[in-house]
Amino acid sequence: MNTNGNQGNLLNIQEKVIVVGVGLKSESLAEIKENLFELEELVFSAGGEVVGSVLQILAQWNPATLIGSGKAEEIRLMVEELKASAVIFDHHLSGVQGRNLQNLFKVKVIDRNQLILDIFAQRAQTFEGKLQVELAQMLDQMPRMVDAWMGSLSRLGGGIGTRGPGETALEIDRRRIRERVSLIKKKLESVRKNRAQHRSSRRRHEVPSFAMIGYTNSGKSSLLNRLTGSQVLVKNQVFATLDPTTRKVFLPNGPMSVVTDTVGFIRKLPPQLIEAFKATLEESAEADILLHVIDLSSPSMHRQVEVVEDLIHEFGWDKKIIIHVFNKVDIATVDMQFKVNKFPRVFVSAHTGQGLDQLKTLMTEKIGELQMDTQLFFPKASEYKIFDLSREALILKKEPNSEGTICYAQLTANILSRWKEFLV
Repeated sequence: MNTNGNQGNLLNIQEKVIVVGVGLKSESLAEIKENLFELEELVFSAGGEVVGSVLQILAQWNPATLIGSGKAEEIRLMVEELKASAVIFDHHLSGVQGRNLQNLFKVKVIDRNQLILDIFAQRAQTFEGKLQVELAQMLDQMPRMVDAWMGSLSRLGGGIGTRGPGETALEIDRRRIRERVSLIKKKLESVRKNRAQHRSSRRRHEVPSFAMIGYTNSGKSSLLNRLTGSQVLVKNQVFATLDPTTRKVFLPNGPMSVVTDTVGFIRKLPPQLIEAFKATLEESAEADILLHVIDLSSPSMHRQVEVVEDLIHEFGWDKKIIIHVFNKVDIATVDMQFKVNKFPRVFVSAHTGQGLDQLKTLMTEKIGELQMDTQLFFPKASEYKIFDLSREALILKKEPNSEGTICYAQLTANILSRWKEFLV
């Protein structure tokens, strides 16, 4: 068992894979099929080749193999016939289930979570990204390891001497993983504090911040490049971006701002990833305004929007200003624009640049909404400070009287705190 770093890629290049979609009768058949299609895309993104696809709807899960024994035998024969080297399930497998299926199929068996983690392991480039992926893998591995150990021990039968050594070996493995998890979390906490200092510096200098969020492969990195003139890696594949990238953006008639490109979301996002990527997700949590980038050309657009909105709610970001950016308008059918009812919204193409001016204008308008209309009174002796105020905020109107001057201005919360003694 490797507890000293990334566990390596689970899939080799062009490995032959059979994908298995499973669901209960109480679930939507269309959604189960959609999930299976997305699993095929994930396999392709990981470098594998889908040679077979199986779907089963169950009344209840089989605790030993997840699927029914007849379907399991059908898949075993497919593995032999198609010479597949891996079977991937679109559902979480316990350690016992994974081991039982692997013994039956005689090939590697993994589930959707493990596949996504494998893709993340391939994509991770930075020190932080590799740490986050390793942490997610460790958190995913621990319960599977316990399940598998317990299943193995149960076959030894009762009697003196059958359980002690097994429990000792299990505890050794668990302790090693716990120690490694603790070490990684400490390193990531250091990264988190460093990021927080950068954000604090931006807040002190009153730099508005935007964070791009959205379903994976919706075109966030391409849009960042268009908006900021940067050269962030762009690939037409899921999870091309793992590490947050922050760039300056200059808006018309607006202040210099920053935009951060963050990791994309996906349905059934492994909870271990959310835990491991907390430091990355904080970039979105601390942003003033969210840019929800949506792939207008995707036939699954509405479902993808639902997934992202559910996560926005789960993370507590739904009180933020959100601009809905419908990307890929150049390749979407015209009628798709009439099927969206999200506001505020803008239709753009990161590829051609269409709609970018409208997006920048909307971003400027929303920055204005972050500022509060405020009344400040400056006595005669302090009227000289009005000039200083004008350098920090937009003064809408001034009304002089015999005792001083009332100023109507737009101030952010931070600026207001510095001028609170003059607040009416």
